[in-house]
Amino acid sequence: MNNRVQDGQPDAEMLLRVLDVARKLAAPHELKELLELVIAVGREVLTADRGSVFLYDAERRELYSTVATGEKEIRFSVDFGIAGECARTQTIINVPDCYADPRFNRDIDKKTGYRTRSSLTVPLIGLEDELVGVTQMLNPSKPAFDEADERIAEALASQAAVAIQRARLLEAQIVKMKLERDLDLARQIQLNVLPKEIPECVGYDVASFSRPADETGGDIYDLVTLHDKSGNSQLMIMLADATGHGIGAALSVTQSRAMLRIGLRFSHKIDELLTNINSQLTEDLAANRFITAFLGILDPARNRLDYHAPGQGPLLHYRAAKRECVWFSASTVPLGILDDPPFEEPPPIEMAPGDLFVLLTDGFYEYQDATGDQFGDDRVGAVITENAEESAQQIVDALLEATMHFAAGAPQMDDLTAVIVKRVE
Repeated sequence: MNNRVQDGQPDAEMLLRVLDVARKLAAPHELKELLELVIAVGREVLTADRGSVFLYDAERRELYSTVATGEKEIRFSVDFGIAGECARTQTIINVPDCYADPRFNRDIDKKTGYRTRSSLTVPLIGLEDELVGVTQMLNPSKPAFDEADERIAEALASQAAVAIQRARLLEAQIVKMKLERDLDLARQIQLNVLPKEIPECVGYDVASFSRPADETGGDIYDLVTLHDKSGNSQLMIMLADATGHGIGAALSVTQSRAMLRIGLRFSHKIDELLTNINSQLTEDLAANRFITAFLGILDPARNRLDYHAPGQGPLLHYRAAKRECVWFSASTVPLGILDDPPFEEPPPIEMAPGDLFVLLTDGFYEYQDATGDQFGDDRVGAVITENAEESAQQIVDALLEATMHFAAGAPQMDDLTAVIVKRVE
């Protein structure tokens, strides 16, 4: 009788070996290192020539291996082969003669020149009966795997499955922590390019607000003091809103702001600035990406706002004398779509005493409550009219408060950015 087995059970020496292996598996390992360890100890304890661990992809119902003795990555459906049946039935499959078993796939042997005589395939069942994968050992030093080998492999598999679950969780946590650090860095970079202070503009009160829906946002704004040839100060107002939100959109709008700042060193003409920014974005952005933007110059000497609004709208001009809201649409197509879009400058906005210019991204207009109803133009206009005599900052605060009250706890699904300009007496 084999000295490793008594009535089909491993002897004391092998049980101690299994306990030693369990101790090793309990130590922290990276997933790849752990899979290599599982194969190594399995081959050693079962005197197998080769071994593999196939992890289970539940979404695709596939088994895949990135670590296998003598093989590259393998991926296959659980509907086929010995390993697939082991995963489906979650039972041990001991095949003493693989070439006599119709479930055995001979293609791998043909490709590699390796001859598989016998195999032992064991399911890896983790905590809460989760199928983690299967482990497969090939060609023991004796003619075939026996009942004692099955018991040993089963004990190893239960320890390995829990260890793999733990390694996966740790790996996912490390990836999550790294992503959070990267997003936090991206957020800090994006926040650092926003204006630290609102530039002074004689006769005007200006306020701004921006809050992304995620760690990083697809909105950005900028306020820059310009000087004409006569030395008079003007205020450049820029707002950009990229499709989507998150880090990709944040990179796009941050790039747009950087190109504007560089462009201002050479020209203060709105159409030239937008033409150059658009040309670069058309080259850089994917076909399904674009940026809506507003670029305007407020001249306090003439109390007028010249602007372009490629894709950005609606724009709101509150006329204090008539206590009315006048809405303007986008002046041309968004940036990054056409290489040479039409840039016909719309008529300037004349700012009378008490007038407001309200520039909001669609996160305000399209904010939804639990029923799917949107905040909309009418509610924005009502808030502006009701608070028109307040300061620009108080109007921003009132608008945000009204939006949150309307939402009644519904989550913010899009970035919120606002710039409000008020002509004071």
